[in-house]
Amino acid sequence: MRSTRFETCGDPAQVLSVVETDRPTPQSGEVLVRMRLSPINPSDLLYIRGKYIVSPQLPTVPGFEGVGQVEAAGPGLLGRILVGRRVAVVNQKAGNWREWTVVPARQAIAVPRGVADEQAATFFVNPTTAFAMTRLVLAVPRGEWLLQTAAGSALGRMVASLGKYFGFHTINVVRREEQAEQLRRAGMGIVLAFDPEHDPVDKLQSELGRVAGPVKYAIDPVGGATGAAVAAVLGKNGRMLTFGSLSNAPLSLDPRRMIQAGSCIQGFSLGDWLTEQSLMQRLSVIRSVMRLVQSGVLHTFVEQTYPLDRIAEAVEHAARPGRDGKILLQLSPAEK
Repeated sequence: MRSTRFETCGDPAQVLSVVETDRPTPQSGEVLVRMRLSPINPSDLLYIRGKYIVSPQLPTVPGFEGVGQVEAAGPGLLGRILVGRRVAVVNQKAGNWREWTVVPARQAIAVPRGVADEQAATFFVNPTTAFAMTRLVLAVPRGEWLLQTAAGSALGRMVASLGKYFGFHTINVVRREEQAEQLRRAGMGIVLAFDPEHDPVDKLQSELGRVAGPVKYAIDPVGGATGAAVAAVLGKNGRMLTFGSLSNAPLSLDPRRMIQAGSCIQGFSLGDWLTEQSLMQRLSVIRSVMRLVQSGVLHTFVEQTYPLDRIAEAVEHAARPGRDGKILLQLSPAEK
């Protein structure tokens, strides 16, 4: 079979290659999945660069999530039940950017017929993260305000959609006024252009005072000066989740501001958070997110799909700023 692999960390377009490898065999508790589609997420690119929270064991195959069909199972009841089913797959061990992969059966989620492959392929990283952070960790109440950065991303748009559905308000921060205007026209409501390299924190504070007043809840995947600016404008007893490091720069926090506001900065990793939940809690989250995907509340917009042999083009496109949708890899044809 064909697999995408990298032997050293670096620029994804330079270090990734497509190679012939043996088809894996599922062991006890595992299933063999013929992969159909897998997205290229920022976490995938950071992983290939060696800058993600999980370090790769080289050489390795990237690709944390995707959709495919279970073709075989190792010993175990759950795996046998899944044979022949279409499943959404989360895979931090074997990687999904290949034609077949193996994954623990408990990490393969059967997909209802009404959910398209494109939505099933992107089920875990963005929809589940957006839902868990806003509804379960921060539990933003109806009528409250949530400030988010990188709001033009796929996850940012999902957070705004969840706000409309559950009744909390979002303040959506992007770096460029052109993108802010584009998001306003798309119906995202309050969108602010703020670039910490050129704009003082007082500008963000002033804009918040104009549209919403003190903000108690915030999420930030950027870190660096952007994350620090958000932490600085949190209101009394404010809480911020930091769940990414797109800037590849540390947060610099003013302890006096945090002490005065009584604010709290908390890290969030979906994988670690799910591990801490009981089996029943994880199943409840999955069911809730799947219903929101089926209803269209959580929807992934796809900009382009590439075949595996165009992997360099695909990762370059995925890293391009200002995209309107997700970049997917076509790993095998969909069943008719």
